[in-house]
Amino acid sequence: MSKSILICDDEPLIRTNLKNMLTDLGFDEILECGDGAKAVEMALGCFPDMAILDVSMPGMDGITAATEIRKKLKIPILLLTSSCDSATVKRASASGIAAYLTKPLRQQDLLPAIEIALQHVEEVEELKEKIDDLRELIENRKIIEKAKGLLMEKNRVPEAEAYRIMQKTAMDKRKTLLQVANAILKES
Repeated sequence: MSKSILICDDEPLIRTNLKNMLTDLGFDEILECGDGAKAVEMALGCFPDMAILDVSMPGMDGITAATEIRKKLKIPILLLTSSCDSATVKRASASGIAAYLTKPLRQQDLLPAIEIALQHVEEVEELKEKIDDLRELIENRKIIEKAKGLLMEKNRVPEAEAYRIMQKTAMDKRKTLLQVANAILKES
């Protein structure tokens, strides 16, 4: 797997057991701490690929720590808890938690949760890229439409003719339609 992970639990025995499970799963860098504030500090300083945080810790709890980490890093965070009351689950869900694991943790539960969380983050990043591409496409389309409108008004031609003029200019000058549209808008 060759990924780094931050684990945070105030119980050293649980951290040791979790570390052993993660080592068996192929994690080569396992960062560990025992409180939420330290987890935030370590995450922002070391940039792990993911984190597993205990919900109930003294000082800053795991959900608060997860919220702070996710403000800066878009990594999957799994929560580890012995309580699964609906209020805690709702808080965890609202903070963008990738998975919710209950204690006692079994290794066969850990691997699927990690793989699904990592896959989910990848899918979300791909969707964000697609959204950015679509936004750019829409902005470009607005520029082209505005230039086409100017041509229609200036040359008193229908929409289809104005578009053909832009296409022909783009082909003749070996430029993109967007470059032609920007040139038209500059001239006006």
